[in-house]
Amino acid sequence: MAWDDGLTAYDFGPQHPMAPIRVELTMALSRELGVLDAPGVGLLDVEPASDELLSLVHDRAYIEAVKRAGRTLAPDDTHLLGTADNPVFPDMHDAAALITGASVAAARAVWTGETAHAANIAGGLHHAMRNHAWGFCVYNDPAIAISWLLEQGAKRIAYVDVDVHHGDGVQNAFYNDPRVLTISLHESPVTLFPGTGQASETGGPDAEGYAVNVALPAGTGDTGWHRAFDAVVPPLLHEFQPEILVTQQGCDTHALDPLANLTLSVDGQRRAYSELHKLAQKTAGGRWLLFGGGGYGLVHVVPRAWTHLLAEAAGHPIDPDTETPQKWRDFVRERTGELAPLYMTDGREVSFAPFVDGYDPGDAVDRAIHATRTAVFPSHGIDPSL
Repeated sequence: MAWDDGLTAYDFGPQHPMAPIRVELTMALSRELGVLDAPGVGLLDVEPASDELLSLVHDRAYIEAVKRAGRTLAPDDTHLLGTADNPVFPDMHDAAALITGASVAAARAVWTGETAHAANIAGGLHHAMRNHAWGFCVYNDPAIAISWLLEQGAKRIAYVDVDVHHGDGVQNAFYNDPRVLTISLHESPVTLFPGTGQASETGGPDAEGYAVNVALPAGTGDTGWHRAFDAVVPPLLHEFQPEILVTQQGCDTHALDPLANLTLSVDGQRRAYSELHKLAQKTAGGRWLLFGGGGYGLVHVVPRAWTHLLAEAAGHPIDPDTETPQKWRDFVRERTGELAPLYMTDGREVSFAPFVDGYDPGDAVDRAIHATRTAVFPSHGIDPSL
């Protein structure tokens, strides 16, 4: 795992929903539950990404603009720095470059065989564009990590994004590159930022079918979400056979998230992590690079969800009936004034009927699944009706 306490310096201010306390509480819970001390788990050294690394995805003029904004604290309308979503803050370049450096360190560890799985839980800033900030994201660390892997000679990388928001920045970076298959499951752009991610967005002329979008209706919960995931993600990954599976695990799909409208439980999210782990084993030779992402239920959602994620990646999943440690609950009360959740579960049993058992055109989730499969499966030689 790539970690440095400096990763919590990515801080847009006390009124911003993307508060670094969510990462701090995740690491504290993971430590208390023994995840970070599990056999085979280690911490990778982290250094800030160089301008050369950042420029794999971002324009040099934008990088200079981020540096300047972090010194002057003046808004930069051209690069969307200083907006409500992306306020400027002191040394913002250094904080964002450190997150990117951690993601590339994790990518390097997987690519060189130092480890089969590597995580940067503070990463997953999937909205940032080539020449501007977007959606709480300054530098697009997943896209930069993927670009670095391509530079090392990777030929097939799959990126699966389960954040409630469309992974637009990563999609844009590789929209015409058939070496990268991007799959995003998210709330419909009709009801949520960033307003993109329709099934009809399928890739550029040289990569038709390599951008995959499942736009789920507001209100979709565990059952519908997993039906959609199962109907789209495994068939494509089995056909594509990536060398590395890269995933972004924004946990803002939870019913308690204040910024979005899906209704998953921690148990549904935990099941998604398990399925992604299995797919890494079955389709990518076990090589799995994973990032955090969105998630604004700072106490009740993010720490539990991402502790389950790290435990899954470590190969030592946590029983959902496990009680949260009293020491962690005390820490939560001290840091936030809130009462912490008592268990690592929301008490949900997650089950679904596979889409292949029957398509219901009257169901909004099924219509979303059907639209995606129809749009992209033929490009991969897969029959969308099977």
